[in-house]
Amino acid sequence: MSKLSIFADLWAFMRVRKKWWLMPILIVIILFGLLLIFAQNSVLAPFIYTLI
Repeated sequence: MSKLSIFADLWAFMRVRKKWWLMPILIVIILFGLLLIFAQNSVLAPFIYTLI
């Protein structure tokens, strides 16, 4: 099972079941995860971690 198939299954679930209210929640979770990933190697990491 590839990693992208999870997103395809999630998209199919939301499209078929009309669960569009999940989209903003998923976007916020993804952005939060990207912030944590990029903050690990950044000089600004101590300042970002104080915000979280």
